[in-house]
Amino acid sequence: MRSTITRTIALSLFVVTFALNTISQTQGSPIEPQSRPNVIFVICDDLRPQALSCYGSTHVQTPNIDALAQTGIRFRNAFCTTSLCSPSRASILTGLYAHRHGVRDNFTELPGDKAHWPQQLQNEGYSTAYLGKWHMGEDNDQPRPGFDWFVTHKGQGRYFDTEWNINGKLRETRPGYYTTVVTDMAIEWLGQQRPDRPWALCIGHKAPHSFYFPEEKYSHAFDDVEIPYPQSAFQLESKPQWISERRYTWHGIYGPLFEWRKKFPDDRPEAVSDFTNMVRAYWGTVLSVDDSIGRLTQYLQETNQYDNTLIIFMGDNGLLEGEHGMVDKRTMHEPSIRIPLIARGPGIASQKVIQQQVLTIDTAPSILDLCGARPIPGVQGRSWKPLTETSARSAEDTRWRTAWFYEYNYEKQFPFTPNVRGIRTDRWKFIRYPHGDGSPDRHRAELYDLSRDPEEVVNLADDPQHLDVRRDLEAQLAALLRAEGLAGDADRMPLDEGIKTELPDQKLR
Repeated sequence: MRSTITRTIALSLFVVTFALNTISQTQGSPIEPQSRPNVIFVICDDLRPQALSCYGSTHVQTPNIDALAQTGIRFRNAFCTTSLCSPSRASILTGLYAHRHGVRDNFTELPGDKAHWPQQLQNEGYSTAYLGKWHMGEDNDQPRPGFDWFVTHKGQGRYFDTEWNINGKLRETRPGYYTTVVTDMAIEWLGQQRPDRPWALCIGHKAPHSFYFPEEKYSHAFDDVEIPYPQSAFQLESKPQWISERRYTWHGIYGPLFEWRKKFPDDRPEAVSDFTNMVRAYWGTVLSVDDSIGRLTQYLQETNQYDNTLIIFMGDNGLLEGEHGMVDKRTMHEPSIRIPLIARGPGIASQKVIQQQVLTIDTAPSILDLCGARPIPGVQGRSWKPLTETSARSAEDTRWRTAWFYEYNYEKQFPFTPNVRGIRTDRWKFIRYPHGDGSPDRHRAELYDLSRDPEEVVNLADDPQHLDVRRDLEAQLAALLRAEGLAGDADRMPLDEGIKTELPDQKLR
């Protein structure tokens, strides 16, 4: 009885706090006809494009996400500039590379002086909210600048029964599955918005981040699907040695597999069953995300807001699922850096697939451009709005980027990936592994012809016939870094201490 009374009081306080906050947002704001688009921005954690049917999955059917792509645009070549959650999320918000915004790992706060796109919309009269996984500052669940309503939690959150900090006013453990609960809260917030004021709602899903726990209705959805290790896990002859070593670590296919394997390392062929179960669970969490998109879309349609709402759906980074013998992310290989990105809304073409390479740093300038808002000064990304317009082809198509650089810094807490600096063009990829102290690179470089070898099986870095290509890409990468002020010692990074096999601290997983 006592727990029921306590929960009733907590819910009452939540309703009162929510109402008072909404009133304070609207006081003093001029009432004008609402002509600018609303925004729903949905970000998933560690979502591979291959886990969505609109990106080619034959097993994971995501009809609601597919419908967004059918009524809008799908980016075929979207990438993160650092394949790690916090750095990538900061880049998505600010339009800056990690070395510019300063969030280089998963434990660093986004600096308060870094402008971001929701804050810019708030400055121009939008009502703004963030609900869900923030994931910049592990132990801080307090509201961040730029949002009128902010609901998050400490750390990674839990798939079931997460404790939420409700706008800094109330802590509450809402029973239920994370994806469902955060969608409930989103619809609650939408129901409080004024019809004459534009709003921007950000939803941060935990799914499909490890550890993977589907909700009950999807826990056996893929029991009949056999999932072997990818062939590239065994095609490592031309790869640098650290990739073979990583297979036996926390981030390798012979390791714990986020606790799906209890005894490890295990390189026996029959141990693939643990890998299979892990992937099945990962896929199951994605099905709930698709349900969430369906609920949000239905709400917008029922309230006559769908046609005037810009919906952006994306992942923060990709994920390795056995490719090259690895799990997790951080590397510059294709499964690690590719992200799903879908957009639909006013002025955006339907059923269009964009081929150009777009980056996480392009998100902020693109959303502001689509909303008719002032740009953030000094961003490194560029708006992809011209690529999405209803005209069959714009002049911008021919002026889009053809090359960009990737950065990742070695982490002592997760010593399974070296320092990485690399360049990706429309055809080629070249990856360096700097030692960190100015001495020669610690590991063999990698070079791939993506047009002929999209799975990155044959490393051409030491092939004499591709020496000119390598030299050209090295020069291009050096020029890109130099333009960023990252030439020589200016590109600071930790010392690469090598691949290690110890497990990361339990609280950091």
